[in-house]
Amino acid sequence: MKTEQLMQYLISPEGTVVEALQKIDANAKGILFVTDENRRLAGVVTDGDIRRWLIKTGELQGQVSCFMNPSPKVIYRKEIADAQAFMIRHSITALPVINAKGVVSDILFRETEKKSVTERKKDLEQVPVVIMAGGKGTRLYPYTKVLPKPLIPIGDIPIMERIIDHFRDYGIRDFTVTVNYRKSMIKSYFADITKDYRLEYVEEDRPLGTAGSLQLIKQEYTRPFIVTNCDILVHADYADIYRYHNESGNELTLVTALKNIVVPYGVVHSSENGAIESMEEKPKLSYFVNTGMYILNPDLLKEIPKDTFYHMTDLTEHLLAEHRKVGMYPVSEDSFLDMGEFEEMHRMEKKLNLKSE
Repeated sequence: MKTEQLMQYLISPEGTVVEALQKIDANAKGILFVTDENRRLAGVVTDGDIRRWLIKTGELQGQVSCFMNPSPKVIYRKEIADAQAFMIRHSITALPVINAKGVVSDILFRETEKKSVTERKKDLEQVPVVIMAGGKGTRLYPYTKVLPKPLIPIGDIPIMERIIDHFRDYGIRDFTVTVNYRKSMIKSYFADITKDYRLEYVEEDRPLGTAGSLQLIKQEYTRPFIVTNCDILVHADYADIYRYHNESGNELTLVTALKNIVVPYGVVHSSENGAIESMEEKPKLSYFVNTGMYILNPDLLKEIPKDTFYHMTDLTEHLLAEHRKVGMYPVSEDSFLDMGEFEEMHRMEKKLNLKSE
């Protein structure tokens, strides 16, 4: 591995959570090795380590040295022939190659065969999913003057069908879709395609918001269920999100994504009487944003007022006001794709490698 490529998998102990997430997004391997300025190995950090840190502390500027594993598995150059067996034996996917001084010279990755859909996780087979597809999609006008937002294609497949396909990979076959705007077009499209899942429609006579329409669902849920907007894709382990919700004791879990915003100017920090204390060139601000994907306990349906325009954010604020348990499951910036605006729609196509479709 060339030095330039190797650096994609290395981070210093002083690196921040934001920096680690960005590097993990870039290398797409879910792992970083922590090294000093001389590339001597100090630890390892995975995307799971970062997530647990964020859930525990919410601190985006924390240093990776605070939550890294300081005793990673390693291998020496002369042992490379045994690397694959070593990784299988220790259930790891990446292995740093070091010399006698502990300097990282290479990184080896476990060779795995891509599993078929039938071999993938079926942990969520009995979990219901609600897709909120009733909005007009005004941010995508004039496309939505012709098509309802759920049918706008990403590549050659409508966004809602892509969302369903992601859930199908986890064994989910039970979908409820809330519809309003151009609902007949949505129903006609899915009636004409071959599918191995169930679609039940809940029709709004008038817009009821992202939570209000849940009151129209006649099916009684006996387990936590998933609610998602119809214009977003979250690339994450849905089974792990669901497991976290159940183990955390949350009544409501929001899937959140890191969002980095760069101020395109030099920022001036001042004190009293107009005195300038310092200047900061194009600072970066980092926040967690709501992706529009949620896990809800079934009892929360009783908290939503009937026949009332009511958003999921209203439900969240209601629970917070009563000091009830609302949590978040954080994903990286690159794991969240939003089709709500033209620029983001093009980013989604690029991320999914659909430009040639």
